[in-house]
Amino acid sequence: MHKIHAHAPPVYRELSPWCLWRNGSGAQKCWLLGGWLALLVLCAALGVGMVIWRWSGIPIEFGGVTVYLTIYPPLLVCLLLTLTLGWWWGAIPAYCATLSLALYAGMPLPWALLFAFSNPLGLVIMVIGYQAIAMRRDLRGLNSLLFYVQLAFISSVFGSSGALIWSYTNRLEEAALLPIWQGWWLGAFLQSVVLAGPLLALLWPRVERWMAAHPELMRKTDTSSRQSILGLLASVTLGVLIYGFVTIELAERHSGMTSPAHALAVLRQTMWIFYWVFAAIVLFIAFFGYELFRHWQNSQDSLLAELHRANQHLETLATTDGLTGLLNRRAADRRLAAEWQRARRSHHGSAMVLLDIDHFKDINDRHGHPAGDAALRQLASVIQSVMREMDFAARYGGEEFLVVLPDTDEQGAHSFAERLRQQVAATPVQHEGESFAMQISLGVAVVREDEAHYEPWVSRADRALYSAKQGGRNRTELAA
Repeated sequence: MHKIHAHAPPVYRELSPWCLWRNGSGAQKCWLLGGWLALLVLCAALGVGMVIWRWSGIPIEFGGVTVYLTIYPPLLVCLLLTLTLGWWWGAIPAYCATLSLALYAGMPLPWALLFAFSNPLGLVIMVIGYQAIAMRRDLRGLNSLLFYVQLAFISSVFGSSGALIWSYTNRLEEAALLPIWQGWWLGAFLQSVVLAGPLLALLWPRVERWMAAHPELMRKTDTSSRQSILGLLASVTLGVLIYGFVTIELAERHSGMTSPAHALAVLRQTMWIFYWVFAAIVLFIAFFGYELFRHWQNSQDSLLAELHRANQHLETLATTDGLTGLLNRRAADRRLAAEWQRARRSHHGSAMVLLDIDHFKDINDRHGHPAGDAALRQLASVIQSVMREMDFAARYGGEEFLVVLPDTDEQGAHSFAERLRQQVAATPVQHEGESFAMQISLGVAVVREDEAHYEPWVSRADRALYSAKQGGRNRTELAA
């Protein structure tokens, strides 16, 4: 099972119905699809029950202010399905529940089909929010809790758009519009925060672990995409405008249908509610702006870190031999020039060992070119195991290697070359089940202060290597 790390950035995942049908086991299909269908039927029944039991626009006295509340149980189920499994899993039951109660209440079919989109519209705001900002859904941090609460309000405002269709099709008096509208969004908001929030906090850690353990069933959606952020900004802006316009318009109509004293009281109550809601909206905008800035800053930091890694990778590619991992010829020449300059300035000796594999062509002909590559890789590994940390080595040609030994005299370089030669001869090359021996010849040269460039140094080491070849191979020769 994959582990979920608390510090890892949240990943927005959804359970894909197609992946479940194609990759899921029989038990997974039975439990998930069967349980979902049972919840769909339950939501439809609860939607009808809401009409029967008249849970719409219930007046409640709160601190001397009358507020209206609508209780809609299907919202709790559909919101949890949306935030745990994905939008389609919650939107379809939400649509069926709203359609059922509309038809039961006698709403004309065309209006009922349109009216049923109200709650799925609110649920899509929740999905857009979590896609736009990588936020955990366990609600156990202050940021994640505030984000959920404020997103639930915007979602409730969008979902309550159906109240206007409900009031129109039922030909309610203008005085009844405000209770229906306010009851819908306030009821949805309180259910989302007071009931769905704690349940989500309990369920989400288990759901997250299950999703991580079954990636083959998930549709992974990138969080913080540009489209999601723009969608959330547009949703918040539109939600604020809709709420402000509808609340003021309905409050004026509601007041116009009552006595002046009562009208003033209604307007006062409505304005206070309006004030606190807009205070929450301002806090949401401030919070969202902070999260957006933090996301931008993290993205910049991540981009700079990725650029740094890419530059390091390019530097490695530019200076490293891909087969052996040692320096390539170009990088070796730069290091050679710098070492030659250092040795001349400090008057400290520096030695070079130039070597290649004896009868390398025979290895390729007898064992194949992949075996020859294995021999080159092993030689590079033996060189790295013998040389000091201050030394550097390079693949200088096809099977020719170079090792530079700073602060080393001729005797020390000869001793190093002999250790390397003996170690290579004692280490057979293993390749695809077969083993074969390998030997090397070496030439040693030290820096001379009378030379004007490092190239004569390389030439002397090369002539010493040639002498080792001519002298019978598998030996070390010192430059004249």
